[in-house]
Amino acid sequence: MYVAVKGGAAAIESSWRLLDDQRRGDTGIAALTVAQIQEQLSLAVDRVMSEGSLFDPELAALAIKQSSGDLVEAIFLLRAYRTTLPRLGYSEPLDTARITLLRRISATFKEVPGGQLLGPTYDYTQRLLDFALLAEEGYREAPLPGNHPTHVAVQASDTAPSSTSSIVPRINDLLAREGLLETPQPEMAAPPGDLTRDPLMFPADRALRLQALARGDEGWLLAMGYSTQRGYANSHPFAGEIRRGFVSVELVPDELGFEIDIGDLEITECQMINQFSGSRDVPPQFTQGYGLAFGGSERKTMAMALVDRSLRADELGETKVAPAQDAEFVLSHADNVEASGFVQHLKLPHYVDFQAELELVRKLRQCHATAKKEAP
Repeated sequence: MYVAVKGGAAAIESSWRLLDDQRRGDTGIAALTVAQIQEQLSLAVDRVMSEGSLFDPELAALAIKQSSGDLVEAIFLLRAYRTTLPRLGYSEPLDTARITLLRRISATFKEVPGGQLLGPTYDYTQRLLDFALLAEEGYREAPLPGNHPTHVAVQASDTAPSSTSSIVPRINDLLAREGLLETPQPEMAAPPGDLTRDPLMFPADRALRLQALARGDEGWLLAMGYSTQRGYANSHPFAGEIRRGFVSVELVPDELGFEIDIGDLEITECQMINQFSGSRDVPPQFTQGYGLAFGGSERKTMAMALVDRSLRADELGETKVAPAQDAEFVLSHADNVEASGFVQHLKLPHYVDFQAELELVRKLRQCHATAKKEAP
């Protein structure tokens, strides 16, 4: 037994060395730096931060490099590191109306207070490979000051607190003023749960569901949200508003007793507006779904908003007929770290289990053959 363990350890160490070689690739090509990943693969970095539950672009880029670009493995690495960090406190709710915008669009109104801002988007690209990018390799261009989101963040944090002129009203708030949009009220009986400390239990309130969706796998949420659009839930959504930009994070230290600004976060927020609802007591009005994630996570937040709305079936008195309306099904399978571990553990030795089942199948086959011979 000792020899087997020792031999296995040596093989594992050799596997690590091979993994390092695979990660590095051709040594004749310059190594990819963490800074390059952070600056030029920013959307991958944003996904790793969102699903890893830790806003740190540099560490997310490091995780991507260490995992050879396997984003689920990078998310696992970042989340594992987060568990080693001390919890200093909880920030105040983000005021996303006070935002330094990079992008803001609405599919419901052409003219919106505060205006629409197209910003950086792939929506209008032709999805053709740009071979000109191959010619850029090895070419370095001096960055222009202020033309990158990082510079925007620094400028925002260096200025005075946001004034009323920087407030961008939400489309949903405007509809709610006319009573056209339902406004769910959070239950204030107890503080919201914290999925980074406590396991998800069912039934889960909306605060916990939104936390789970924010950490959930983008592909899973995309599939679930897509299913609601194809009729597997009572949903007819409109993108009320999608906004991306920098918001201030505020904390109330116990020793001070008042809010202080500790920095800015880049976030993407999506508010979906859904079909009419109503009852004998409540007039028809639109309902809503919500999504928010770190960085430029537009597809993730849209899918999150679609799924959030579908999971509100019980709250809105709707009959649950589709998988996307089943909170236990959706949220229990949304975490890609847990899912990856459960699937990939099948690669580990199961020799004893398999031998037991193999012996059982052999006995069953023997009994079957005996019974067949004895049959008239």
